[in-house]
Amino acid sequence: MMVESKRLSTFDRYLSLWVGLCILVGIGIGWLFPGFPALLKRAEIAHVSIPVAILIWLMIYPMMVQIDFGSIRNAGRRPKGVFLTLIINWAIEPFTMAGISALFLFVVFRTLIPSDLAREYYAGAILFGAGPCTAMVFVWSYLSRGDPAYTLIQVAINDLVLIVLYAPIVKLLLGVSHIYVPYDTILLSVVLYVVIPLVLGYLSRRRLLARRGAEWFASRFLPRLRPVTTGGLLLTLIVLFTYQGENIIQNPVHIFLIAVPYTIQAFFIFSLGYGAAWLLRLPHSVAAPAAMIGASNFFELSVAVAISLFGIGSGAALATVVGVLEEVPVMLTLVWFANRTRGWFPRSGKEAV
Repeated sequence: MMVESKRLSTFDRYLSLWVGLCILVGIGIGWLFPGFPALLKRAEIAHVSIPVAILIWLMIYPMMVQIDFGSIRNAGRRPKGVFLTLIINWAIEPFTMAGISALFLFVVFRTLIPSDLAREYYAGAILFGAGPCTAMVFVWSYLSRGDPAYTLIQVAINDLVLIVLYAPIVKLLLGVSHIYVPYDTILLSVVLYVVIPLVLGYLSRRRLLARRGAEWFASRFLPRLRPVTTGGLLLTLIVLFTYQGENIIQNPVHIFLIAVPYTIQAFFIFSLGYGAAWLLRLPHSVAAPAAMIGASNFFELSVAVAISLFGIGSGAALATVVGVLEEVPVMLTLVWFANRTRGWFPRSGKEAV
């Protein structure tokens, strides 16, 4: 999970170590101080944690401030990357998640998980896998040097499709006749994780370019933002694992078992998208985020739906939370792999995308 060493500080070279330590710190806080997660939950609106949202702003802002809005028009003229994410996210990913989760929960782990609990975990897996990422993909794109404008277009289009297709796909896969989709959660998440950081990035970019110039902006300001993304990521890990510290201590085996199909799914979807992008000769700045959008998931939405359908103490709710816990380490591994394989892809501008 270490990105190219020639570009990173000593701290960033050991990011894997800091991630592990933050996970342990979060688990420890949640276990030793069970009242702290309850305090954090008071700062939730429509199942969206405001403290987590603020930390995600820290991670997303460095990418948003790089977006040249004049380049969005050009990015929109290169549809292959967008079509690729749409096909993988909506025609493939929900169904492979269903198949892989069913295989492990009902067959491979049938002697380890009671059948009724396995069905609840399976429902949580479906809810988790049916919605592509809205916020954290900006972080993964930034860490893999993705095209900011193109990533924004990919996320925006997938958010629009999510509003229409999430409920029908979940109904189809779970056989549930009535799915309550918390559109307030979707709307608030898009505003918090996309609109606000985008506006802040746009306004500050204009002001800084006008006052200090493009050379200072590129050579002095942008390099200073990388520690902001890394610090926000590590603090977010502590908060997320604090929420579930007690559950992890009490159910370590089941949490590990649930994480197995999630991890396989993430690597499979990433490989599928990354390989297809290579065959399409997309530039790496488009290929990496295109593959990561499908490998990452809209965890706030899945947690909210699981709680509304099955209850906060259900196996389905726990399964969606496990998805949150395993996602960051897995995605950092994929970021590392994407950076190591940059040379496999043509340079930007040498091919039509």
